[in-house]
Amino acid sequence: MSESVFIDPSREAMRVTTIGLDADDTLWHNETLFRLTQERFCDLLSDKADPDVLMSRLAEVETRNLRLYGYGVKGFTLSMIETAMELTHGEAPAAVVREILAAGREMLNEPVEPLPGVETALAALSENYRLVLITKGDLLHQEQKLAASGLGDLFVAVEIVSEKEASTYARVFERHGSGPARSLMCGNSMRSDILPALEAGAWAAHVPYPMTWAHEHAEPPLGHPRFAELSTIGDLPAWVAGLG
Repeated sequence: MSESVFIDPSREAMRVTTIGLDADDTLWHNETLFRLTQERFCDLLSDKADPDVLMSRLAEVETRNLRLYGYGVKGFTLSMIETAMELTHGEAPAAVVREILAAGREMLNEPVEPLPGVETALAALSENYRLVLITKGDLLHQEQKLAASGLGDLFVAVEIVSEKEASTYARVFERHGSGPARSLMCGNSMRSDILPALEAGAWAAHVPYPMTWAHEHAEPPLGHPRFAELSTIGDLPAWVAGLG
């Protein structure tokens, strides 16, 4: 006679079924491109202000424009042009504007290559969990990057949102999973990927990227029972499996 296996109903009811994954700087490089373009921007306007001043002014303009342009390369490019116009009192040279537009186009056409360990981790996770891409940014550009990454077939759904708030995660995990309590969010941004997902009642795994946009900084929720800090995304499958 074979032995019967007892499955605790209460534990099974809390098993993770759905995993949300951020895109930029979690699955592929993004902030690095922005930093390189910011350096190019500072070089273009080096006769107008010091790099620190230029970066500070650009950050102010970006933040001010988020509610109008949202996140992504196109809004960033417009913010660079606006900053240049402010610093030159509306008389930015045409050559400078052309260079900024060219820099934006180059960012949009930059090849997309998954970060180390991403393909292996997602392939393993997709065997047992529903994977949902949850990212901010320009709709067309994010769709293009996902297609170029070769990872698209691993996801059951893609959600490109204007903001990542607790209500966003609650809605997405109800729509594509079994609700926040049985879902997990993984990403590099403490402010957008971790804190609101925890607030919604989900699990959250932070996988840091070497550099983070200042707008996305926040204090980690140390000691939270549903939070983990992972060294790489390659650690995610084992951690999720350990949750039950």
